[in-house]
Amino acid sequence: MGKVKIKKSDVWIDMTPMSDVMTLLLTFFMLTSTFVKNEPVKVNTPGSVSEIKVPENGVLTILVSPEIKAGKPTGEGQVFMSIDNTDQLGTTLTAMASSFGVSLSGKQQETFKTESTFGVPMSELSTYLTMSPQARQKTLPTKGIPLDSIKGGMSEFQQWVDAARNANQDIKIALKADAKTPYKTVKRVMNELQDMDESHYYMITQLKKEEDN
Repeated sequence: MGKVKIKKSDVWIDMTPMSDVMTLLLTFFMLTSTFVKNEPVKVNTPGSVSEIKVPENGVLTILVSPEIKAGKPTGEGQVFMSIDNTDQLGTTLTAMASSFGVSLSGKQQETFKTESTFGVPMSELSTYLTMSPQARQKTLPTKGIPLDSIKGGMSEFQQWVDAARNANQDIKIALKADAKTPYKTVKRVMNELQDMDESHYYMITQLKKEEDN
């Protein structure tokens, strides 16, 4: 008796719907994700129950590092800045370079605009911008924008803020400090802003539930 042959059929699965879903998920994450800035010092912000959000655009962020204990390679309470708009950052740099008589090449200016955070004294800026990316990353945490007044006038910090304000009159200021940074260090920065009549700014904190208090 002959064997009964069973007809074989190929199994075909339409993967088009799954591809569409993966594309939609990828698009969603690309549009909703935010990139974390590479900051020169690690700052753990204090907790707060306030839910006021810092604007996503048009912000001048002032970063105050925690005071470093004696024996460490970095200084104490350095101040750094970042501006999210590249064009405004370039305009601010041009104004500062002109004010301090610092000559920067086109390449140096482009390098500055690629930096996520800046904070080098103007007298050292040209040399700093000629360094390799690795050298800049290592050098920046040891510097900081000077808060000392220049010949009884505005400090470099205040001039940076003033130049940023001139580049964008509607720019928002956000202050970010470590939870362990002594109040006197943060207060000094706040006094610098107050002397410029800059009394409205955001304090960047971590959201904390009320029951955690």
